[in-house]
This record gives sequence, C-alpha cells and structure tokens, in this order.
Amino acid sequence: MKPETRLQALSEFLKTQRSKLSPQMVGLPLGTRRRTPGLRREEVAQIAGVSTTWYTWLEQGRDIKVSTSVLDAISDALQLNKDERNYFYALALPEVEKRSFSGEEETIISPALKKIVQELRYCPIIISDRRCHIVGWNQAAAHVFLDFSQIEPEKRNLIELLFSRKEFKTLAVNWVHFVKGFLSIFRTYYGQYVGDRWYTLFISEMEENYPEFHELWNESEVSSAPEVLIEFRHAKTGKMQFNLTSLQVQGNVDLRCSVYTPVENTNTESKLIKLMGNE
Repeated sequence: MKPETRLQALSEFLKTQRSKLSPQMVGLPLGTRRRTPGLRREEVAQIAGVSTTWYTWLEQGRDIKVSTSVLDAISDALQLNKDERNYFYALALPEVEKRSFSGEEETIISPALKKIVQELRYCPIIISDRRCHIVGWNQAAAHVFLDFSQIEPEKRNLIELLFSRKEFKTLAVNWVHFVKGFLSIFRTYYGQYVGDRWYTLFISEMEENYPEFHELWNESEVSSAPEVLIEFRHAKTGKMQFNLTSLQVQGNVDLRCSVYTPVENTNTESKLIKLMGNE
C-alpha cells in the first residue's frame, strides 16, 4: 500500500469513528446546533489531550509523526475496541507496513483441519485465507450456499461473491447484517497487511463494480471474529437459523473457519439433514 493510500484509509477511519459518537456519550454538553453528526474535531482533541491542529492534521491524512501513547489517548477518546485499535495503529504507524507480508503464500489445509471440517457434518463450514478467498468447504456449505467447486478458483473470493451472486443475496434474511460481519473481518486483514497492494486494487474494483460495497465499506466496522445469529430463507427448506462463529487457525498462513452451527430448539439441523439427503 502506498503511503498516501494508507493515510487516506486512516483519514476515512477517524472521520467515521468520530461521527459515531455523540457529546452525551463522552460526557460533553450538547451545545449549539451541529451541522454534522458526531463529535467535532476539537472535542476529540480535547478529550485525548492533544492540540486541535495536530489532531486535524492526523485526520486529514497528513504524514506526521505519532507515538503509541498519543494513539492510545485518541483510541480512548474515540472509544475504540481492541480490533479497531489494532486497525488504527496499523494505519497510523508507518513501520507496520513492513510486517506480516512476504508476498504470495501457498495455502495448505492440514489433515487435522480437514478432519475437523469433515466431522462437523451438519455445520456448514467455509475456510478462507487472509484475502477472503475460499480455499475449503464442506458438503453442508455446498448445500446451504452454493457449490463452490463450480466456480473457478480465482473467482472464489467470499467478499465479491456476497455482492455478485444472487444465491447469497436471496439467502440471508438480513443481507446487510450478513455482509457487514464479513466486511469487518476483511477490514481487520486490510489493517494487518497494509503492505499488500492487492487490497487496494481489490477494494477499488469492488467500489467501482458494486455501489453497495462502497456504502457498507465506508462504515469502517472492524472485528476479528464477530459472532452473530444468521437467519436464512433457503429456496428448498425455508427458514434456517445458524450461529456464525469465526475461528482463526494458527499457523504460517492466515486461515479462518466460518462455522454455521444450527440454532438449538429449531428444526434447522433436521432440515439440513433432509437437504443433504441423509435422513
């Protein structure tokens, strides 16, 4: 990622996070009428104990020196969670660009991981890499979502499929909520691998091809492992409810298991068994 791209991403993130906070949330009086939602720059600077000019420069994406102690103060002022802080530091500290990226890695799914995926027969599972390319799945996932083997390997990017394939758009009852979870994970990777130009190119292409992506991406949500309840309306089985748990696989290559567990006290699992023809 070029320095100007990194700084632009930092600028957009800070503006978005500032807009999410109201004066009441940080113990400030509402004051006079506001033209835009959220805190003013000077209010963030006041809470963080830095000069308004310095914070303005940071939010404008100027290439200025920062320290971890000041970033800590700004993180506290903006009430960032752990994942949001890590993303903020990755963009704000130039030296982070040198870490965690050594070019293309070969994706290898260990026999142990394959065994886990096979054993969770009635839990749809998708394995993806740090670019959200789908590198593995089980039969339950093929039945609930789509048969990924029918898609060319280079086209199996989960983020793009969420926007391009009607199967995903019609499946999720709350498609926006569904997509936001994966975008928050994708943004976490984006912050960790700011030295990989692939992300800049991919995001640019997505914004050009899918206006909905641009809107949702600009909300700047960050989460390394969101746990959410997902409700599907499957074309063959009707209503299905799953708890989505996102698991990070430790190893030389960043792999993630997205596990959809049928919600207890529903007939989701029995529907899935029938869908798979294993009654």
